Amino acid sequence: MPSQTPASPKTRPAPVWHFRATDSPTPPDPAPNPKNLPPLVAQLLHDRGHTDPADIDNFLAPRLQNLSDPFLLPDITPAVDRILKAIDENQTIVAYGDYDVDGVTSLTLLSKIIGAYGHENFHTFLPHRMDEGYGLSVEGLERCLEKTHPDLLIAVDCGTSSVHEIAWLKERNIDTIILDHHELSAEHPPDCVALVNPKMGDDFHYLCSAGVVFKLAHALLKTRPLENFKLRDHLDLVAVGTVADIVPLIDENRLLVRHGLKQLDHTENYGLAALKSVAGVGARSQASDVGFRIGPRLNAAGRLDTAQDALDILLAEDPLAARAIAQKLHARNDDRRNVEARIVREITTDLASLPADQKAVVLGSRDWHPGVVGIVASRIARKHHLPTFVIAVDENGIGKGSGRSVPGVSLVAALDACRDLLIKGGGHEMAAGLTIEEQNIDPFRERFAQYIADNTTEETLRPKTLVDVEADFADLDLSLLDSYEQLHPFGSDNPQPVLLCRGVQLLEEPRVLKEKHLKFNLSQNGTRREVLYFGGADEKLPRPPWDIAVTIDRNEFRGRTSLSIFLQSLRPAEPS
Repeated sequence: MPSQTPASPKTRPAPVWHFRATDSPTPPDPAPNPKNLPPLVAQLLHDRGHTDPADIDNFLAPRLQNLSDPFLLPDITPAVDRILKAIDENQTIVAYGDYDVDGVTSLTLLSKIIGAYGHENFHTFLPHRMDEGYGLSVEGLERCLEKTHPDLLIAVDCGTSSVHEIAWLKERNIDTIILDHHELSAEHPPDCVALVNPKMGDDFHYLCSAGVVFKLAHALLKTRPLENFKLRDHLDLVAVGTVADIVPLIDENRLLVRHGLKQLDHTENYGLAALKSVAGVGARSQASDVGFRIGPRLNAAGRLDTAQDALDILLAEDPLAARAIAQKLHARNDDRRNVEARIVREITTDLASLPADQKAVVLGSRDWHPGVVGIVASRIARKHHLPTFVIAVDENGIGKGSGRSVPGVSLVAALDACRDLLIKGGGHEMAAGLTIEEQNIDPFRERFAQYIADNTTEETLRPKTLVDVEADFADLDLSLLDSYEQLHPFGSDNPQPVLLCRGVQLLEEPRVLKEKHLKFNLSQNGTRREVLYFGGADEKLPRPPWDIAVTIDRNEFRGRTSLSIFLQSLRPAEPS
């Protein structure tokens, strides 16, 4: 089994605590407060670049009427024209998607909009993760064409780099449209009718495929309006796809997710309603509910088997059928967690021996399931603050791996430096996938680590605890929440604020909850607060007093509302 080369373990450096706005231990200057907001909220807005009163209003209350013209996206006009031609001529349309959450929500929205035009000759297709891999493949296309021969194939959440596969389709007189958001790694774009990918233009680079399909639907409706179809009623699908794909929650992404989460609260999609029920999502949906509850259950279908159930539940027209699929996905998610936990246990020894000067992690085994390597890679990268690839090797010696990175390290650029060792590979700066022959894993590990060493600094690879603002316990009460929650939704590029509370005292021994969490009773300047520390039971705590980094959330239970405080990190108290 290829594994991380063992080395003499050394003490890895402790995280440095930096303020996000200054990238230093020095807090930002106090912010002006033109809107008379709570000072903590005004500081957060200022530090995230919102200083103009009109911009602050737009950020706190984003409006759908401010959405830009969808025809600003590259190639969207020929895409609209070709789809309407297929509808008018009753041509067969097949949407070929990816098996993750972004893929299935995009396919669902595309199905809704084309169906709204009365076109019944529309089909969806998902590749099988194990047999056909990610995106367009000749194997997947052959199986697709066995079921139906399309006049128009729409590649959704894939296809940008599929030059060979698009040419293969063209030889069979099949037109193609690509709706995607991945980086272009081929020298020339595919020869298709339209490549609707924001990365091909100057704007909207933050959109995921669900956002691209939303823009396409908006363009279709502007070209040929429909009286009985309200696109905003399907923003819950866009929100789920956008949050789950961990794309930046900025600009129009944030607007779409903000309104999509409101739609999710009273969703008309039977599948999303059933998933909310089995996942225990409350009355007020948050981005974290998508990221940690709904998203993993949709992803569970494609991780261990086919993703068809994930698509079927979103397309379900019967609530009872949706509930049955939701229960199945819930059980599969439990199976996925068990498989993931086993792999993590197996590699714990290797990870414990990482040297202090380690630049990257590459792990591989024939005993691992390819459907969970991305989750494992994410956990490793987050814990050790190192670019990481985890690779599952099949019985034929072909490895399929997923990578996760740290800020400042582009996995796409790293893969380009190792291209001759790969069968294929691509993705985003922070997350990528690859296919590799087993005998090339060791050379890839060396080349990948060397690229990281040559293109990063020690500071980049040193873990950080990033805090946003200083806060006193006295500031953290219910009166803060209404203004604070206007900063939602939190996610990539609009992270949940981390508050620094200095010099807190421990009033009594912490309580251990469920053998792995801690509940603290803490005091600061005479104000007491309960603080929860998830997963903290195994941590070796320094002697108090402490500086603590915390997040806050609303807690609603049995009709009562309270403010919950969650500890993210702590250190011995330092002078202000």
